[in-house]
Amino acid sequence: MQVVAGVDLGGTAVNYTLLDTQNERWLIEGLCEHPARSKEGPDICLAQIEEGLRIAVVERAGLSLDDVVVVGLDTPGPASASGVLSARGSTNFVHQEWAGFDIREQLAKRLGKPVTYLNDGNAGALWGHFSLFGSGGDEKTSVSAIVGTGLGGGVIVNGEVVKGRKGFGGELGHVLLPWQCIPEIATLVPHCNCGRIGDLESLCSLTAIGKNYLPHFLPQFPGHALGAMDDLVRAAKAVRGLAEKGDALSLEIFRMQARALGLFFDEMVNTFDPDALIVGGGAIETTAEFQTWFVSEIRAGMPGQREEQADIPIHVMPNGDTAGSRGAAIEALHLARHSGLA
Repeated sequence: MQVVAGVDLGGTAVNYTLLDTQNERWLIEGLCEHPARSKEGPDICLAQIEEGLRIAVVERAGLSLDDVVVVGLDTPGPASASGVLSARGSTNFVHQEWAGFDIREQLAKRLGKPVTYLNDGNAGALWGHFSLFGSGGDEKTSVSAIVGTGLGGGVIVNGEVVKGRKGFGGELGHVLLPWQCIPEIATLVPHCNCGRIGDLESLCSLTAIGKNYLPHFLPQFPGHALGAMDDLVRAAKAVRGLAEKGDALSLEIFRMQARALGLFFDEMVNTFDPDALIVGGGAIETTAEFQTWFVSEIRAGMPGQREEQADIPIHVMPNGDTAGSRGAAIEALHLARHSGLA
C-alpha cells in the first residue's frame, strides 16, 4: 500500500493522518497527536515530527515508513508559499533559530522524502473542499472561513490552493468589510491585532469577542455575569457555551459575527462565483442546532444577490480538529499523483 502523510504542526502538538493513495481512504480517524516542542528550536521539533510520524505509520496503521511516498506539512504562519518561516518569528516559532528557517526543505532532508507545505488556514480550506467534492473537485471553487482565536481560511480554485506571490493568498482574516452596514455595531471601532480596523478577524474571531464585542455590548446588558469577570479573554471563551444555552448577550455576539461573515462571503461570491462557501473552526464545533442557526444568520447577513448567485450553498466544515493534517495530506496526494509517485 502506498500512502501520503499529513502533518499538522501546532504550538504544542503535532497531529498526523495517513491517506491511501489508491482508494483515498483515511487510515487514521480522529486525532493522532505527538508533542511538538516547537519552542525548543528546529532540531528538537523536527526530531519530534519524525518520531511521531514513525509512531503513526508503524503503530497506528501497521505500515512502514517506506510506504509513505510524500509528506504534507502545515504550520501557522507567517511563512512563504514554499515553507520559509518569517524572519520576524511568530507565536509558535519563538526560538531564534526559526527565523527565516526553511521548514519544508529541512524536513524533506531529514525524512528523505518529498514534503509539501501549506499554512494551516489553507490546509483546512483544502480539506473542506475535498470533503465536499472528493477527487471531483478539480473543476470546483470554494472559499473557507475558519473561525478560531483569529480568522483563517483559504480559497480553492479548480481544486488548487490559491497561495499568491509571497504565500499570503487566502489571508481572509484581513479583508476589510463595510461593518457599518450592520446597524447593531455601526458605532463600533473594531481593532485587529494586525493594526487594521474593520477586517474580518476584528469582527469574527475569539479575539474579536474579548477585544471588541464585549466592551461594546456589556453596557447594554447591566448585571450580566460576564461583566463581573475581570479577564475579558476568559469571558470571551465563555460566550459560545452561554450562546448554546440561549443567553441573549452571547447570542447577539454570535449573530454579529455571522452577519460579518455574510458581508465577507458576499464579497467572495462577487469575486470568485464559487461552488461552495464553507465555515469551520472552534467557534462552531458545537451542536447541529446551533450550527444551523449560525449558518442561517450568515445567510441573513448577505446583501441581496442576483438570482443566479442566491443558491450558493454554505457548508459547515466536518472533522474540524483534524482539518489541518487532512488538508496537508491532500496536498501531498496532489504532488504524488502529478509526479508519478502514486
